[in-house]
Amino acid sequence: MLVVWEHPLSPYAQKVKIALREKGVAFEARTPAGVGSGAPDAGFLAASPAMEVPALTLEDGAAIFDSTIILEYIEAAYPQPALLPADPKVAAKARMIEDVMDTRYEAINWALGEIRAFKRAEGENAAALEARARAQLDGLNAWLERHLEGPWFCGAQFGWADLSVVPYVAGSAGMGMGPARGSKLSEWLTRALARPTVAQTIGEARSVSESLATSLEGARMAVEAGLFKRQYRDHRLEWMMRSGGVDIVLAGMEKGNIRFGTELE
Repeated sequence: MLVVWEHPLSPYAQKVKIALREKGVAFEARTPAGVGSGAPDAGFLAASPAMEVPALTLEDGAAIFDSTIILEYIEAAYPQPALLPADPKVAAKARMIEDVMDTRYEAINWALGEIRAFKRAEGENAAALEARARAQLDGLNAWLERHLEGPWFCGAQFGWADLSVVPYVAGSAGMGMGPARGSKLSEWLTRALARPTVAQTIGEARSVSESLATSLEGARMAVEAGLFKRQYRDHRLEWMMRSGGVDIVLAGMEKGNIRFGTELE
């Protein structure tokens, strides 16, 4: 059986799980131990040398990392039902939407978590960063609406673009920053969340989120002590640097509770 190395709260992992469920492919979901502590699960490290979820271990032991590459493998290995449109231009649109979500949208949601859950900023500084995030999300949601052509992003069928968007828009909605009520994007989100594959995947995330709420103080203390390091990679770091979070990055580097990419060996 396929093994999906994941964390239920990871939107990247959510994409992969939705895709597999849409295609009816059985898999085992595993949350690796020790991510961010410097002592990761050995099986996970073998599958994902960058220590990023998701990773996919195949039945023959081969491993694939990076959510987009995993989606490409799933589409090729299990072609029916097709998630990527056959029209090259429409397929390119789906991939571009995925890229925007994985980079720009994810960075904002992640930053909001840093501010709210891990108290990287407080008071007026936090309010300013959240206002900046709200304005950016409004712009991205407007961009998404312009690309919503029909009930789903690429027309009549739920597919690659939709499963790439829903983890992020559902995440921002869960933080009180979702699309405007009554908007095309809000109506799309309602349809997407009613889909069984999406409902199961987002439900798993919400269940974990609720359970973590009771132990959040312990997580904050672990981060503060440098026992758990939050990953400030590429687009996340860019968001902080250009949106007013420079001091957050510098403080995290001084305390040793943020990390960047790993060296491949």
